[in-house]
Amino acid sequence: MGEPMRTISLKVPAELDEALTELAKRHHRTRSAVLREALELLAHREPSSVRDLSLDLAGCASGPEDLATHPKHMKGYGR
Repeated sequence: MGEPMRTISLKVPAELDEALTELAKRHHRTRSAVLREALELLAHREPSSVRDLSLDLAGCASGPEDLATHPKHMKGYGR
């Protein structure tokens, strides 16, 4: 038999509570089972690097791509 379960309580916004209820219904599971699975996935996920966290931002800004090295943009730098 598995380890005894501990009871915890947490506060969530109404929208998240409703989403949890719907998710549990769709998967024919209890709300507790859905939360346990989500926590397990989060607890065992590899830590993300700053690069991984910012991948969706790559290319979202406009402007010259070579700002740091192009002579046109370096004119007057350090004077």
